[in-house]
Amino acid sequence: MKPIALLIITLLIVSCKSPEARRPETVQSGSFIKASAERNIKLNKKEHAIIQNIMNNNPDIDYVASESGFWYYYNTKVEQDTITPGFGDTVNFNYDVRDLNEQLIYSEEELNVQEYIMDKEEIFTGLREGLKLMKPGETVTFLFPSQKAYGYYGDTNRIGTNVPLKCKVTVNTIIQNQ
Repeated sequence: MKPIALLIITLLIVSCKSPEARRPETVQSGSFIKASAERNIKLNKKEHAIIQNIMNNNPDIDYVASESGFWYYYNTKVEQDTITPGFGDTVNFNYDVRDLNEQLIYSEEELNVQEYIMDKEEIFTGLREGLKLMKPGETVTFLFPSQKAYGYYGDTNRIGTNVPLKCKVTVNTIIQNQ
């Protein structure tokens, strides 16, 4: 073989080699996630203690613990067996938002009447889960720990980071999805 042909074949073979994968510059051990989880556990305990104190200071109110991790009581309870909203149902409701010190954040008038299609639109977790418990004509006051409200990010307006909320909600109508 001629030296030029040998050189070309060698260059072709060498140039076909794929580049080596880059190694990560730093390796995290998961300590950040562990620390974050510990902070969240402490925050949750603190908020639950505050909510428990509110309930203890109001023994005349019959608070109910939800399976979802918030508390509520009925201002107006509908005793007859009627519908509660399911997936895709339209819920017409009014509500206000306060912090746990009763400071008004959003008034019912400011928020206007809401129309929410159950589980198909964005609404904070606690309110979505709370609406599922309600019947038309009921008014319920909910105590939401921050992770059931707007959590770490807040609402980017008036609700800050990790703020537990108190919401008084009235369901006006429920239109069932056919």
